[in-house]
Amino acid sequence: MKVLVVGNGGREHAIAWKLLQSPKVEKVFCIPGNGGTATLPGCQNMSLQVDDFEGIARIASVQGVALVVVGPEDPLAAGIVDYLEYRHIPVFGPNKEGAKIEASKSWAKHLMRQAGIATAKAEEFTTLAAAVQYVETQSLPIVIKADGLAAGKGVKIAQTTEEAIASLEALFHLGTSKVLIEEFITGQEVSVLALTDGSTVVPLLPACDHKRIGEGDTGENTGGMGVYAPAPWVTEAMMQRIESEILRPTVAALQAQGITYRGVLYAGLMITEAGDPLVLEFNCRFGDPETQAILPLLETSLFGLLLACAQGNLAKVPPLEWKSAVSVCVVAAAAGYPDKFSRGDEITGIPTPEAPEISEVEVFQAGTLLTQKRLTTSGGRVLSVTGIGANFSRAIAKAYAGIAGINWHKQSQPCQRQPT
Repeated sequence: MKVLVVGNGGREHAIAWKLLQSPKVEKVFCIPGNGGTATLPGCQNMSLQVDDFEGIARIASVQGVALVVVGPEDPLAAGIVDYLEYRHIPVFGPNKEGAKIEASKSWAKHLMRQAGIATAKAEEFTTLAAAVQYVETQSLPIVIKADGLAAGKGVKIAQTTEEAIASLEALFHLGTSKVLIEEFITGQEVSVLALTDGSTVVPLLPACDHKRIGEGDTGENTGGMGVYAPAPWVTEAMMQRIESEILRPTVAALQAQGITYRGVLYAGLMITEAGDPLVLEFNCRFGDPETQAILPLLETSLFGLLLACAQGNLAKVPPLEWKSAVSVCVVAAAAGYPDKFSRGDEITGIPTPEAPEISEVEVFQAGTLLTQKRLTTSGGRVLSVTGIGANFSRAIAKAYAGIAGINWHKQSQPCQRQPT
């Protein structure tokens, strides 16, 4: 069977890599893909953009693909699933209404309140003056969020009132029509990605990501600088609570609104100091870089799982099988990211799978471009290097061994976050 993957990041490289491990998958097309998918055996990049729904549908039809897998949130929020389903093309991902769970944080908050799902207290504002007036009455620190999609960078934890006001001014200056001002919750963060066909919910391994650019959890928020999985402190009992108190009630609340949500329900959670799971936000797709840490541990066929979701048959899938190991993913970013950074720098030293010294290491490419056999940088987060080991010390050593020989002009130093 043939599969078409929409997207060009490290997440999509990992998805294509994992799909090709299924004996049922003979070929994967990536739109537009990157330098990594261009050289992945069995994979072919197609020169289209993720918002070219007509072109994507045409290729899916002509090539006879069994499934389209949508990676990024933007095409999901724009209705790519609705477009493909109308043309009877099987697709994995929520429709436009379902994708609002990420595309509008205020919509997601209303959904959670109606369903009785624990979440941080928040107020929404459409004018700067009202938002500033509210901030001046609140305790600190306080969280400022853009209501819509912001590529993982629409959240600011303000330590002072002046910092909060500056963040609000910046968001409204950029054209943000609505912001959320949210109470600051302390505890331990964890990401739980679950597969669902609109009825059945199957959680994947819990993962912890690191978003700040600098060492010691400092600097600006990014789209993600690294992640480890599974989170060792998230017990089986806690996972059962997350499923019963958050994931299943959310899918039921979507159903109550007439939305059949088929795809990934990504819950960004805080485990409070009292030991209770609370939703910080929802995403409507596979996380990046969480996917690059979770999929290398999955033994069950990814293709079978995603097809079952698209067909509404997830309840028939046996329990998931996982490697008896852990993973750590380190992101190598271009100097200057998440602000201005250079592009077009040649990348050298990516280890090959055959190299014995980097066994149990996977390099997933993100911001890369392959032109006439020359691999260059084309984005801020360039590579995701995942190490797999029996414990986190071993996995960290593997990841950094894999990254040690990789170079490009003006390369920044990747962040390291030790599992807790």
